[in-house]
Amino acid sequence: MRIVVALGGNALLKRGEPISADAQRANVRKAAAALADLARDHDIVVAHGSGPQVGLLALQATALKEVPPYPLDVISAESIGMIGYMIEQELTNALPPATRLATLLTHIEVERDDPAFGRPVKPIGPIYQAQEAELVRAAHGWPMVEEAPGRWRRVVSSPLPKRIVQIEVIRMLVTAKVVTICAGGGGIPVVRDASGDLHGVEAVIDKDRAAGLLAADLAADAFLMLTDVDAVYLDWGTPQQRPVRRARPDELSAHHFPPGSMGPKVEAACRFAETPGRIAGIGRLEDARKILEGNAGTTVKLG
Repeated sequence: MRIVVALGGNALLKRGEPISADAQRANVRKAAAALADLARDHDIVVAHGSGPQVGLLALQATALKEVPPYPLDVISAESIGMIGYMIEQELTNALPPATRLATLLTHIEVERDDPAFGRPVKPIGPIYQAQEAELVRAAHGWPMVEEAPGRWRRVVSSPLPKRIVQIEVIRMLVTAKVVTICAGGGGIPVVRDASGDLHGVEAVIDKDRAAGLLAADLAADAFLMLTDVDAVYLDWGTPQQRPVRRARPDELSAHHFPPGSMGPKVEAACRFAETPGRIAGIGRLEDARKILEGNAGTTVKLG
């Protein structure tokens, strides 16, 4: 099978862990082991999130007062290069010596007039307590959201991905049996001007939506979104919460999920699985093979 695997930023950096290179390296090594297990039997394409990392770099960029902060598209490219480097190196160590790998910084076009630019909902960066969040908001003017009781994060605009600029290059790599790491961090968001030139924009594309577009463009057989949650839950955070193990796209999309976390995953899974023969899965990184086989996580498919 051809499988697009989207690694969540929180799967690469556990909630509550320090945002350090050592912590990320340790988690990437675990992710590489799970990916290598899939790669023994299937062709894999790897996408990944960068929410915690891009937020960290954005925060660091404000520390040097003599230099204006770098825009989010540039910071996204920095975080994608950092994470891609770690994933490629650890996969190289985990896969057979003859395996060919490549990491590709990926531009993804969005619409300049996407209404998401006026409605920031995508959480990035570290988690703050309420008092810390208020200080950050006052210092930088960043909008904040309470992700969970007492846990605040910065939110940014998250326009819909429309076109993967390097899709033909990615197809060539995949056809040549190269394990390709691409569309990292949801891709670098760009728009075209009237003359057709590309320009970066101040936004972060949702990684799962971008990876879903990638999976569709590559005619993948399966699309796995691997995170730190074991399944999609209905009534999450209430005494009635319960996991969804199997669902048709229309059944799952009938429910509401938070727009900054599980919502885009469910949306991407349902859209991909609307085509007969395709399988989408959501669950924990360490359960990757079980999710593919329908024995863990949430599986979405027709029939």
